[in-house]
Amino acid sequence: MACIFKVTLPILDTKNMDIKTIQINRRSAQITQGKSRAPNRSMYYGMGYEESDFVKPMVGVANGHSTITPCNSGLQKLADAAIQGIEEAGGNAQVFGTPTISDGMAMGTEGMKYSLVSREVIADCIETCVQGQWMDGVLVVGGCDKNMPGGMMGILRANVPAVYVYGGTILPGRHKGQDLNIVSVFEAVGQNAAGNMSDAELKEIEQKAIPGSGSCGGMYTANTMSSAFEALGMSLPFSSTMANPHDETKNSAKAAAKVLIEAIKKDLKPRDIVTRKSIENAVSVIMATGGSTNAVLHFLAIAHAADVPWSIDDFEMIRKKVPVICDLKPSGQYLAVDLHQAGGIPQVMKTLLKAGLLHGDCMTITGKTIAENLADIPDQPESTQTVIRSIDKALYAQGHLAILKGNLSPEGCVAKITGLKNPVMTGPARVFDDEQSALKAILDGHIKAGDIMVLRYLGPKGGPGMPEMLAPTGALIGAGLGESVGLITDGRFSGGTWGMVVGHVAPEAAAGGNIAFIHEGDSITIDAHQLLLQLNVSEEVLAQRKVGWTPPAARYLRGVQAKFAFNASSASKGAVLDLFENRNF
Repeated sequence: MACIFKVTLPILDTKNMDIKTIQINRRSAQITQGKSRAPNRSMYYGMGYEESDFVKPMVGVANGHSTITPCNSGLQKLADAAIQGIEEAGGNAQVFGTPTISDGMAMGTEGMKYSLVSREVIADCIETCVQGQWMDGVLVVGGCDKNMPGGMMGILRANVPAVYVYGGTILPGRHKGQDLNIVSVFEAVGQNAAGNMSDAELKEIEQKAIPGSGSCGGMYTANTMSSAFEALGMSLPFSSTMANPHDETKNSAKAAAKVLIEAIKKDLKPRDIVTRKSIENAVSVIMATGGSTNAVLHFLAIAHAADVPWSIDDFEMIRKKVPVICDLKPSGQYLAVDLHQAGGIPQVMKTLLKAGLLHGDCMTITGKTIAENLADIPDQPESTQTVIRSIDKALYAQGHLAILKGNLSPEGCVAKITGLKNPVMTGPARVFDDEQSALKAILDGHIKAGDIMVLRYLGPKGGPGMPEMLAPTGALIGAGLGESVGLITDGRFSGGTWGMVVGHVAPEAAAGGNIAFIHEGDSITIDAHQLLLQLNVSEEVLAQRKVGWTPPAARYLRGVQAKFAFNASSASKGAVLDLFENRNF
């Protein structure tokens, strides 16, 4: 039996109702559509529901567990703990799955083009299940990079009480007394190609880098987004830096479920929590921790889902006032597990709060404000640790994610500028229209110090799917060219990338952006001090090059990639699929 109950359901004023009244009204509204309520109740009875269950909140558990990737292979125990917490708190858990794509596994292959696409698929899954089944709340469990923004976008679209449960970071591997992580492998490939590492040692690093379950261990994209969600107020304090193999992740998941039931009782919705001020808090923590460039793209999309005004220039506003106070990989020394032991994101937040760099009055999923959650956290980091610095001893006085503009990127692009001795470079363009030929040029020794590599037709539409360039950047680092070779792209970078790299160039090549009209040998300037990305040719020459240009043929004509390429907005708008200029359709 089909019906469009978004049209026919009554609008409920839940603010002044108790939880039982909310549930009776919502359940009745749901199951009395059509000729009879009995067939719909029968569906619930078929799953073991009893009469008393119909006055309990129906709480979705969006479970990202899979055996595709270590990031998600340890999630089932957290989903189980969450289900137990929901039931103990008086709710009914309704479990459904969300997919994942492993960036680390897909890197450098055609499969990498599905990574950003999966963000939209995950968001669609959550919105569809929560809205289609009229759930009263949702708990999202995720691990890998796109699980995070995709889950939050779905939460914000549905806008029922919700909490995010992060699967947890991985523990480090070990080799010759040194910690290893996934980026160690990509850099080892570059060292091997440069003749500085044997095949046997490369294989040893490959086998030891990932010792078990959990998301990539540095302040890469997954840990960046989990930390930001904690600062945003949508996850429990301390939850964003726990290690997946440790029992505290299960305890936190169960606690989150019980907090969610209280939020349902209070009708505390995600859009009550995710405001412009709370996004400023999240981006401030991203800057303070030296987080991933991907956070720019994802928070543009999250703000869009929340209907919060937020532009690419707002990141620059935060960057200028928030210092980098955490010494974390990829450009620093430590991993997320070290940050957790040093006090975690609550200590980072309290340090920022005391410096006037955080909005303490923002509400969180706990029902308390940021300031209330941080009341018992020390004002300053513990002096015996070196992971988190005090403000006066910051690693960098300003944030690390700079928004560059110029004739190559009038809409803006993203550069990670910390950890570089000199973030200014002018050099000849080495132009590549795909990632594979660029990687081969590096491994074959054809890229020299002073070159600026241009990797294009890799944006949201051109890729399609805006793949990450960890293989080329890792190879540059491994070859000892990380600071002497520039790389610009309309694609993305892994959270594990560092070096003289500029991504998210917009407009992209496939949309006729000027990056499409760079010729081999052209002079390009990257200047982080002046926030400039410039092609050093005249406007007249550029205009001549554009004559007769047409976009390349679409790489995909059917399926999810074709849909993504057709609908994706510019990277400067978050590469979202529902940014329609004309809504009269």
